[in-house]
Amino acid sequence: MAEHNDATRVWELIDRIGFCMLTTRSSDDLRARPMSAYTAQLENAVYFLTDVASHKDDEIARWPNVCLAFADTKGQKYVSVSGTAEVQNDREKIRELWATPAKAWWDNPNDPSIRILKITPSSAEYWDSPGTIISYIKMAAAAVSNSKPDMGDNAEVKL
Repeated sequence: MAEHNDATRVWELIDRIGFCMLTTRSSDDLRARPMSAYTAQLENAVYFLTDVASHKDDEIARWPNVCLAFADTKGQKYVSVSGTAEVQNDREKIRELWATPAKAWWDNPNDPSIRILKITPSSAEYWDSPGTIISYIKMAAAAVSNSKPDMGDNAEVKL
């Protein structure tokens, strides 16, 4: 039961945070870039719109394992998702995912250079704290009392 609740919390957090750093492998290096995520919990998928000319497509073709790092620093909520990526050219799905962030990069969903990046998560870890001010108060109280602060929920989840 806790695993189900933790998985649900992961999906809630990534849906609410919305933007993440997508990390891919580039030869011997790792590269991260900000991306706007579209969540589909029932499909166990996180989607992104990407450009066919981007380097990440080539990287994913060679090394499909990726990491998504979501952060809400003001709310002190974080999620790290590990999964497998694939590039798709599903024009119907592109139109379904078309939203304001995409308009910064393309004129319309019919642009032939748009691709879908589908991430199938295998696992995730989240940190869900009560917020910055309360966290600082808890850390200060723990420092004074020589105890460990309760910083909220943390769980590793199989997805």
